[in-house]
Amino acid sequence: MLQVCQNYRSGAVELREVASPALRDGGILVKTAISVISPGTEGMKVREARMNLLEKARARPDQVAKVLDTVRQQGMRAAYQKVMNRLDSLTPLGYALSGTVLAVGAGAEEFHVGQRVACAGAGFANHAEIVFVPKNLAVPVPPALGDEAAAFATLGAIALHGLRQGGLQLGETACVVGLGLVGQLLAQLLRASGVAVLGVDPSEERCRLAERHGVRKAVSPDDASAKAALRAMTGGVGADCVFLTAASDGNGPLELAVDLARERGRVVVVGKTKLDLPYVDCFRKEVEVRFSRSYGPGRYDPTYETRGIDYPIDYVRWTERRNLSAFLDLAASGAVDPLPLVGAEFPFTEAVAAYEALREGRLPGLGALFRHADKATAETPAAPAVPAQTRTGEVAVGAIGAGNYASSMLFPALRGMAGVRLAAVATASGLTAADAARKFGFARHGADSAAILDDPAIDAVVIATRHAAHPRLVAAGLAAGKAVFVEKPLAIDAAGTALVEEAARSAPGGARLLVGFNRRFSPCIAAVKERFTAGAGPLAMVFRVHAGALDPTAWQRSAEEGGRFVGEAGHFLDVFAFLTGSSPVAVTASRLRPTGTGAAMGDETDNLSVVVDYADGSTGTLLYLTQGGSTTPKERLEVFGQGRTVTMDNFETVTVHEGAAKPKTRRIGGGKGQAAQMAAFIAACRDGAAMPIPVACLLETTRLTLAAVESATNRRTVVL
Repeated sequence: MLQVCQNYRSGAVELREVASPALRDGGILVKTAISVISPGTEGMKVREARMNLLEKARARPDQVAKVLDTVRQQGMRAAYQKVMNRLDSLTPLGYALSGTVLAVGAGAEEFHVGQRVACAGAGFANHAEIVFVPKNLAVPVPPALGDEAAAFATLGAIALHGLRQGGLQLGETACVVGLGLVGQLLAQLLRASGVAVLGVDPSEERCRLAERHGVRKAVSPDDASAKAALRAMTGGVGADCVFLTAASDGNGPLELAVDLARERGRVVVVGKTKLDLPYVDCFRKEVEVRFSRSYGPGRYDPTYETRGIDYPIDYVRWTERRNLSAFLDLAASGAVDPLPLVGAEFPFTEAVAAYEALREGRLPGLGALFRHADKATAETPAAPAVPAQTRTGEVAVGAIGAGNYASSMLFPALRGMAGVRLAAVATASGLTAADAARKFGFARHGADSAAILDDPAIDAVVIATRHAAHPRLVAAGLAAGKAVFVEKPLAIDAAGTALVEEAARSAPGGARLLVGFNRRFSPCIAAVKERFTAGAGPLAMVFRVHAGALDPTAWQRSAEEGGRFVGEAGHFLDVFAFLTGSSPVAVTASRLRPTGTGAAMGDETDNLSVVVDYADGSTGTLLYLTQGGSTTPKERLEVFGQGRTVTMDNFETVTVHEGAAKPKTRRIGGGKGQAAQMAAFIAACRDGAAMPIPVACLLETTRLTLAAVESATNRRTVVL
């Protein structure tokens, strides 16, 4: 299928042939009929991508702050790899469309094949011939409404949520500052609600368009008649509510909004504009400033948007999905009409030219449409097959999953490695797979992981999906007789661990499995180990990890994916196993539990102190923390025993304290071992040698991780 994408590093917009997305539980596959170009949001993305790196940094100071935190915690090399990978990625464009349901996933049976729907959401409702959309981001289209108007549901929901934030009542007066696409739709909705509307925009054309569709008067912000018109409309009182739908780097729109608002009036911020509040005016008028977050409640909540768990209507009347439906109903009744706002329509095949016109300011009207060719059938579209290849003596590698970690750490290590052929990559999103193929040289890409697992010519599989899928994919890979590398964790619960153990036991030719516990492969950890003699006495090990706070909506924190600690702790517990060569026999763990209403501890459930007892008498203490200062280096290891203390600091230096001698510090560097780990995996595949970590040890570390969570939850020691 065809999809529009943009390379943020170069700014180039492309129309690419990519695999159709996979059908997933909780959502639907949709054949796109019409998708809407949003000149505001998408125009900003297109122009921003053409900036140089310095200009991009100035435009996105929030992202610069994240990069600096990564530099402080993980070093310049890791930060550079992450930034370059993100910049040189193909990202989808578009977030509003209408189309027809092609297939329905489990849990989304309220839809049916052939049904017309409107869809919303960046990353889902993209400019693509076929899209996967979670059920809470899709709504049925009323029979009386055409596909063209239905495609505006997303933008209409943005305007409708802004109206709701204004809290206006019948007969009140509103002012809309900024008569772009959302501003025009908002003005129509206000008129339909019985609210008198004054429009403000520097464009004469937009002002006249707004007046033709219900705005009582529309004027330039520089026009002295604006305040006079408002006085006439309100008897000199001022606007009950002013909506800021303008996009501006200056403070003028906000200052005007405060000036036009009545005493104790409201200002609702809908668009992206500078917000330096004029204190004196706001104070004297006691103006209330409110923000409108996109389509409504549910937006940016992964539980709602991607997992499909709705908010009860008794408690949240207007969610983003209900706003989408409400706008479509208003459009079907004729109360609002988005079609006069359309200035151009393009065949989807001319998408690149349309975006060039947008970037150069040549796109007519306020909005533009892509009309997609009607060439799909009402069947589940299959991803391109990955046919069997002729063996060449190289290790043929297939990858399942191609997220930021795989693309910045794993695939670069495999690319160009002697004796490796990157045969295929599959991801749920066809565009992500196409991007990985472009950057790393995979021969084929698709959305069907089974095509990789079933290909007899693929020798090894690299699994880098979200965590919950790991056990199933590992078991399938082992059953197919392949060598399997899976990013940590191996499993997120006892059932997944048992599934992998059984698959390893019954794998044809024996289990060939490696988990991405890369720390033991780093030069710094190797330098620590070489200072201690195996069997010469127990070790006391302390591994302090400051993982830092994570966005509350990050998928790594989701209980369905095992949570953050389960996802990452295996790294550090594996280092204990590597240093001691011994098995864990008991674990005692506790969480840091904040007390008092003012305690802020970061990701509380992920702040764990873990003490592990080993069969040889060693102990390992893991402090996994998130609530410290953001500049804290991420990892520090201290090992005591055999008359010496060895300290590793953030994979940069190793310091040895031995007897009364002066401490010796070596700057080693070399990273966290990802490249060496992949080289060891490929060497074992090529030579038929044993995998670098025995399966029994991988399972022990996985069970230990889960036991630590059990201990912290139940507040008791768990004997292994």
